Amino acid sequence: MNKMLTRSLMSVAALVLSGSAMAAWPEKPITIVVPAAPGGTSDIVSRILSEKLGAELGTTIVVDNKAGAAGIIGSQAVARAAPDGYTIAMGNIGANAINYSLYKKLPYKPSDFAPITMTIANPNILVVNANSPYKTVKELVDAIKKDPNGNFAFGSSGTGQSPHLSGEMFLQRAGIKAPHIPYKGAGPAVSALLGQQFTFMIDNLPSSMPFIKSGQLRALAITGSTRSAELPDVPTMAEAGIKDMVVTAWFGFLAPAGTPPEIINKIQLATKKVMDTPEMQKKFKDMGGFSGGDTPAAFNAYINSQIADWKITVEAAKLSLE
Repeated sequence: MNKMLTRSLMSVAALVLSGSAMAAWPEKPITIVVPAAPGGTSDIVSRILSEKLGAELGTTIVVDNKAGAAGIIGSQAVARAAPDGYTIAMGNIGANAINYSLYKKLPYKPSDFAPITMTIANPNILVVNANSPYKTVKELVDAIKKDPNGNFAFGSSGTGQSPHLSGEMFLQRAGIKAPHIPYKGAGPAVSALLGQQFTFMIDNLPSSMPFIKSGQLRALAITGSTRSAELPDVPTMAEAGIKDMVVTAWFGFLAPAGTPPEIINKIQLATKKVMDTPEMQKKFKDMGGFSGGDTPAAFNAYINSQIADWKITVEAAKLSLE
């Protein structure tokens, strides 16, 4: 009887202590790992959210860029981090959907992460340098078809990212060929296009938007099913003559598997509250994106559907990487 009473009291005490720990969380800074170089959508969104989200959670949020290997380096770091809510990833369509079917071996798997919430979703955009002679998709495609051995190439934020796969999809749909030049993130890739180091890129809209608005890049088509309200004169791929090419890039918070549900929910609710403010809504709209804030369960279901959808695309393109 005494042993049973002792065990019961210990269980109650453990629950009380656990509840107290959850109530006190966070007690130190939180790190958002961005698996890409500065300047890309995941980096931009992380920095936009970090200050307001930190204030809402009552702590400091640090953005840590771990670029390289198509998001694998940063994603692996989060998968191996302690499941205590102090290290989370700004996951994305490439690292957390495309990579699973594109790479034969990965140092992480879907079950290594606990989805928290989507932060932003946006179409991709086909852009060329403003000094390029190509003003329409047709002009670009015709030029490549006329001189298939010419000095044409497309760049991207990294092998396996949605801009890369969007570029490959564009080549297939248009019936053309061009070599791919990967960079360690959208920031370096955009800089290279501004320096005319390759012909075109299909980038996440937020990272190219400032340069489109400033007149440094020319937008030829968008991968959305409808035109962007921020770029009403830019046609969709379908309108530009490229059929069956609708791509939506997405980004969102992921925690290491095993992170307590109470912490997951606390981050999700705080993120949604911040993103629902008029200030954040305007910032996301100006970037051409749609703000998220969905529940962990909904985000998890969406990621699983994306993994399945992109597996079909990757296999159809016969792409495979070590």
